[in-house]
Order: sequence, then C-alpha cells, then structure tokens
Amino acid sequence: MGCIVEADDGDDVVMEPPSNFSMVDEGIYRSSCPRPANFSFIETLNLRSIIYLCPEPYPEENMEFIRSHNITLFQFGIEGKTEPSVSTLKDAIRGALKILIDVRNHPVLIHCKRGKHRTGSLVGCLRKLQNWCLSSVYEEYQHFAGIKSRPTDMRFIETFDVVCLRQCLHSLIFQYQGYGSKKRRLLYKEENVQKSRIASV
Repeated sequence: MGCIVEADDGDDVVMEPPSNFSMVDEGIYRSSCPRPANFSFIETLNLRSIIYLCPEPYPEENMEFIRSHNITLFQFGIEGKTEPSVSTLKDAIRGALKILIDVRNHPVLIHCKRGKHRTGSLVGCLRKLQNWCLSSVYEEYQHFAGIKSRPTDMRFIETFDVVCLRQCLHSLIFQYQGYGSKKRRLLYKEENVQKSRIASV
C-alpha cells in the first residue's frame, strides 16, 4: 500500500514502500529489496546506511540512488536458495548486528531480496539482544515469512549466542532513554566521558 503526500506544487504524489516494509525500532527499518518505484518513499526515511544481506552485487540503479543520497552500504552475503553453513551464517549475522546496533549508522534499512528469511533472521537475533521472549520473536518472524517460514531459521535464532555478541561489543553500553517507552540506545564510552567532562565544567 502506498502513501499519498502533497507536493510543493499542490499535486498529490503517491509513494510506494517496498514490500514487507516495517519499522523495527526507532531509526531501524526492514523491507524487501527496494525497486526504483520505491525510491521516493525510501528518500523520506533519510537513511544513513543500508544493511544488504544477499551475496549478489547490489543493483546498479540502487547503487546510483544510495550514492546520490550519501547512504553507506554494508553487505553481508548470505545465501538464500541454499542453506549456508551455521558458522558462515553466525559470522554474517554477528557482523551485521554490530553495524545495526551502532546508532551512528541510523537511520538504517535492513533488506535481503524479499525481506523474509535473511532479514527475519537478523531481526530475530536483534530481538534476542533486546531480551524479547522467543514466542514473540517467532511470531514476528512468521508474520513476515508467512507460509514460507523456515524451521532452520527459527532454530538458528534460538541458538544464536547474544552473550558472546555482548562481550564482543564491550566498547558499547546500553542506556535506556525516556520518550514514554523503554527505548534501548547504544552510546559510546568516549561520548559519555566527553559529556561528563562538559557537565563538570
């Protein structure tokens, strides 16, 4: 479903989001691979980066779009048709999560080809890092994957070691912000030190 906005000249412009588009968290979005028809909508997100989970080269028209909007592309090639090895998948998801939870990369869009399995696996592992219960993680995964839900993806999410990831990210700390809801935000220690120095002046 597209959304209608009024252009400067008074004409209505229909902007179409990519299929499977949704907000994951503030500053984090997910979708299928955007097509040129979606670019006007993507432009409204003011993206700083894109996490692309396919091994194929990024489409040329998409490359032109992100270059013209100074969007950084992070590619983690995960096979979609054949089942990747668990170690390869773990490495790719762990690397993508490090990019994803760094607020300096926000706003960020996660996508694979259809926004179902690979994107769903990454978001599922993020939810574990956010301390979601597994039943809620599975429900979200199945909402986007539909009848093509893969038990192997859900097993991978269940066994993914977020404790190891937290240890790898020792330079980051979690801080809950207000805004009327429990929002998790990552701040860098050096930023906190700088803020402390400013506060003490």
